[in-house]
This record gives sequence, C-alpha cells and structure tokens, in this order.
Amino acid sequence: MNTQPNFTKIQPINIQYPIIKIHKMEENNRKYDLEDRTREFAEEAIELCYKIKTTPITEPIIKQLIRSSTSIGANYCEAIETGSKKDFRYKLLIAKKEAKETLYWLRLLSKIKDVDDDKLKLLNQECRELILILSASVRKVS
Repeated sequence: MNTQPNFTKIQPINIQYPIIKIHKMEENNRKYDLEDRTREFAEEAIELCYKIKTTPITEPIIKQLIRSSTSIGANYCEAIETGSKKDFRYKLLIAKKEAKETLYWLRLLSKIKDVDDDKLKLLNQECRELILILSASVRKVS
C-alpha cells in the first residue's frame, strides 16, 4: 500500500475557524479554490486593519500589511494565467515571498494595543498555511 502523500493537487487543511470563513467547503463539495482562499485572507486582513486606530506608528504597518496580504492572491492569479512553467514558478515564488512579508507585518501588529488578538492569531495561522501550500507548489513545479 502506498502511504506517500499525493501532491498533484494542493488540498487545504479542513479546519473550521470561528471568525474567519477560510477553509469552508462549497455546498457541492468541490475542492477549495486557492484563489478564493487568498482573496478571503486579504479581505480578512483588510477588515482587521479597518478596526485599528490609525497613529503615526500603526499607519505604515497597516499600509504594508494591506499591500503584502493582497499581493499574495494577485500573484497567485497571475501565476495560474502564465503560459510557461518558468513564469508559473516565478509568480508562485513572489506570492510566497509576499506571504512571508505579511507574516512579518502581522507579528509587528501583535505588539500594538487594541488589536483583535483572536483575529490576529487566525490570520497568522492562515498565513503560515498559505506559505506551506505555496512552498509545496513551488517544489512540485521545480
């Protein structure tokens, strides 16, 4: 019996989060689309940023978090539209880089008062999962 994992299609971990809608399966039981998942992640990051009081300290962090979190999905969308394997891999690497940067900004936000800690933890976990998925995808394409 083959016990090796099948990486032909990246499958998300099926965890139900109380706040974030991430990982929910469609009613028709189709596999969760990574494009949708990255978009929802960006939407949740934006929602978190709306609730943070803007100060000279928080403003640049919020701007950077929004830029990097929205770039993950944008680069993934570009990757799936490329014509070559080389371009596909390159765009996936950029999406992974943006996810790592997002993780950095989320860590900095954790030091700011009045940030929703529960939502921040969920975003942090989702970002780590996106990094793992993108890393596996890059390895698969190599």
